[in-house]
Amino acid sequence: MVELPDANALYNALESLNLLEGKPPMWWPDYGTFSVVVGAVLTQNSQWTRVEQSLQNLEAAGALSAEALAAIDLGELMELIRPSGLFKNKAKVLQALSAALLESYGGFETFRDEVSREWLLEQKGVGPETADSILCYACGRGAMVVDAYTARLLRAFGFEHESYDELQAWCVEGVAGRFEAQELPSIYALFHGMVVEYVKRYKKGREVDVGALTPLM
Repeated sequence: MVELPDANALYNALESLNLLEGKPPMWWPDYGTFSVVVGAVLTQNSQWTRVEQSLQNLEAAGALSAEALAAIDLGELMELIRPSGLFKNKAKVLQALSAALLESYGGFETFRDEVSREWLLEQKGVGPETADSILCYACGRGAMVVDAYTARLLRAFGFEHESYDELQAWCVEGVAGRFEAQELPSIYALFHGMVVEYVKRYKKGREVDVGALTPLM
């Protein structure tokens, strides 16, 4: 098994493969918009193609804003996001999150500038991955998102991390010192995106083939 020295080596190897060619500039569609907040909730235990269907439904219904989601009939919202699965629970989370956003921040623009990770984690249905996705891709913050894709890729190199925080710390420690602070929001966004795209492209059942990466390390 090829040794993986640190996250910096992984970042460099992933970058060499041009995995994000043809993708949006910051990988996540509609970066910096309220759509990302909604997508981050909908993508829980769901495929992105299904999330896109739900987002399209919401947009067509004029419901892709915090104001609209806070006011919409809950049953109607459930039907709009049905393609994403777990639609009953996700509808409740989206409506409650939208109402809390408006109550605490008045609107998405202020939320984007001022929201904290602690506030997000206090909201029902928002865990660390969802919170960091919102911070990274909706708010443009220096938050490194890690997920099942990250764990699978590192497991293929023999790394086992016991928690979300431990996995995130490994990624951050490896790249944070390489870049200026103002660069980190985009670096973390692209790092996560490259990991996801690599695993999707090179997965073999439950395992990940790291053959495309090892010659680059």
